[in-house]
Amino acid sequence: MASSLTKDSADPSTEKTFFGHPRGLATLFMTEMWERFSYYGMRALLVYYLVSGGADAATGSQGGGLAMTAATTTAIYSVYVSMVYLMAMPGGWFGDRVWGARKTVAIAGFVIIAGHISLAVPGQAMFFVGLILVAAGSGLLKANISTMVGHLYDGPEDPRRDGGFTLFYIGINLGAFVAPLVVGTVGKEHNWHLGFALAAVGMALGLTQFLLGTKHLSPKSNLVPNPLSPEERKAVLTKVALAVLGIAVFYGAVVALGAYTLNWALVPLTLAGLFIPIAVLTRIKRDKDLSVSEQSKMTAYIFFFIAAAVFWMIYDQGGSTLSLFADDKTADTVFGLGFSATWYQSLNPLFVMALAPVFAWLWLWLARKNQEPNTIVKFAMGLVLIGASFFVFIVPMNMAGDGTMVSPMWLVSIYMIQTIGELCVSPVGLSVTTKMAPQKYASQMMGVWFLAVTAGDCITSLLSIAKVDLNGTWVIAFEAAAAVLAGFAVYSYRKRVQSLMGSVH
Repeated sequence: MASSLTKDSADPSTEKTFFGHPRGLATLFMTEMWERFSYYGMRALLVYYLVSGGADAATGSQGGGLAMTAATTTAIYSVYVSMVYLMAMPGGWFGDRVWGARKTVAIAGFVIIAGHISLAVPGQAMFFVGLILVAAGSGLLKANISTMVGHLYDGPEDPRRDGGFTLFYIGINLGAFVAPLVVGTVGKEHNWHLGFALAAVGMALGLTQFLLGTKHLSPKSNLVPNPLSPEERKAVLTKVALAVLGIAVFYGAVVALGAYTLNWALVPLTLAGLFIPIAVLTRIKRDKDLSVSEQSKMTAYIFFFIAAAVFWMIYDQGGSTLSLFADDKTADTVFGLGFSATWYQSLNPLFVMALAPVFAWLWLWLARKNQEPNTIVKFAMGLVLIGASFFVFIVPMNMAGDGTMVSPMWLVSIYMIQTIGELCVSPVGLSVTTKMAPQKYASQMMGVWFLAVTAGDCITSLLSIAKVDLNGTWVIAFEAAAAVLAGFAVYSYRKRVQSLMGSVH
């Protein structure tokens, strides 16, 4: 990367750049790459650590995990992922109203490191403390680091802006690709807590890069756009203190009565993850300040939101349901070479990096021929593809029913189909969110989009808590059918939704 930096001290316009972009992009690229390395490395270990019990002398596998059931593991995993995305909204609020984007990201880095260090300490209590800290820190960072990328450019019309975000997106996927290969292998095959410690090291490298490179960031990132007034600050602190006190008293009473189980934590978090997105969308939709056109677009946006929630419900099981199948029922050798089941988590970022440029070219090529599918059709395609991936999943599930270890290529195929579906939904969803956002909520709507992930994962968690066997063939078939039917429903109502979207393509 150093070779991409050029310098001309005589002309400020040609000072050191990062692939032709502001030098600050290198700082944010590396920060996000290492943060994603820590996040996806830990996530690759999560379900395996939860289900692992005693060491298996026959296979040489390590024990030392929390020995939980597959259902409880899936519920915890799904709640954790949903909370990461849910925390993006308060994370953005802190950046806008309390600390500013730069300070918020720095604080987030320290919180994430503390979380991974907690995970590196054996014991169930420290494990859950670590999950809470990593989720909170990830939410704080996720909402603000992208904002700082935007600050590097001269407004939305800067021709380098889209390319800058593309480079930033590559950093995300580089970190996500390497993490399961390194953190996953060390943690799962050798020592869980050493793996979690490696995730802490990754975030520490990212935070160091950020702190050393802050001088290259835009001065805008230091500003608090809409600071709290003293009265507002007092009101917020009072509400938070009362909420914390109420929760502490309630759970103290539950523990004192000897009634506490893990579901006392999982069920409220799951219900909150379902209720909050509904409440946020309802509040925006019922705002009387919105124009007739904005109200219409919000009605259409709810269609996209529900479709996205169905998509993420299945997609995020790639780290839980599919991961458990990879470890238990999939061969761990290819051409005689062994590998860790965590490596499957590297497939998605690998496919994203390989296929994203292809899809970007494809949409432009079709647009020049006036044949590019609109947003609604792309969403329908994504839903059908994610459903199709689970229909494919049924085949190796049935093959493994008699104890046969299936070929790794089945999972490779499933992850590829899911990635193609993601490329039809995720970037398109981000784009349509910015286009359809009411002016009053322009800065909040990106957080609303992330709530679709929260809602989808909370549905998965709720099913797991209800003891629905998400590893069962009939459940997988039902989810697949639901996604495909949702895709056809979106396509069938495309003209109605398009009329509500107005001029948005």
